[in-house]
Amino acid sequence: MFAIGVLSVAAACGGSSDSPSGPLSKHFDDMHIARVPIDQQRAAIEGVQSAYQVAKMEHANAEAEAQEAKAQLSVVKNDEKASRLAVDSALSNKKSAESSADNNRINQAARELHAAEAANKAAKARVKYYEAYANYAKKHHRAALENMYWREAQFELAKAQLAQKNNVSPKGVDYAWFPKQEQDRAKKAQSAKGKAEDERKKALSAREAWLAQQQASDKENGRNSALPDPMAPKASPTAGGTGTTTETPVAPAPAE
Repeated sequence: MFAIGVLSVAAACGGSSDSPSGPLSKHFDDMHIARVPIDQQRAAIEGVQSAYQVAKMEHANAEAEAQEAKAQLSVVKNDEKASRLAVDSALSNKKSAESSADNNRINQAARELHAAEAANKAAKARVKYYEAYANYAKKHHRAALENMYWREAQFELAKAQLAQKNNVSPKGVDYAWFPKQEQDRAKKAQSAKGKAEDERKKALSAREAWLAQQQASDKENGRNSALPDPMAPKASPTAGGTGTTTETPVAPAPAE
């Protein structure tokens, strides 16, 4: 009874409704349009079929990016741990220098501690950035999944409409299934797109905070770091040769 109560509360809070969508429940068999002239088939389904194929590739790419983001986060966390050890070492050196009563040594140890602390602050900010980016990548993947199913629903609807237009009446098929299925998947895709965009903004904000801390750390340490930045603008060719885009990646989503 307790378990049932917990499940009821979870359902009431909308927990289960936010779970990823499963595969489409309704498919329109290709054999039902096999006798339709090929020109009609091409005109009716070629565009939506192509969009569905692209959506499948986008989903595979988003899935790979989400997995990579998770792996990168572990590396970044380890880097932050190393920066904390560097601070501990700098503190020990400073205490040792102070006991020596050598001002030159004390001043040098103080500078090294200050630099180590700045590096640690940057490392912490980088962890927060990667955590936000990993969340975005997860939502991006979810949006790509919902978009893929929506594009598939469009494809199934196009086949059904083509058959209906040609007076094909498959046994056990209700043509009303397909518009409803497409509309439902469109709503889910749009919702997932909005959530991914919200996470993207959070990740970009965390990125800006990290870049500021990293710049301060580099200045303090007298070096320019070249750390991986997953949301950095991507280089792309332009009409005049090569250039750099100013756009950041966004989740695939329904066309307006």
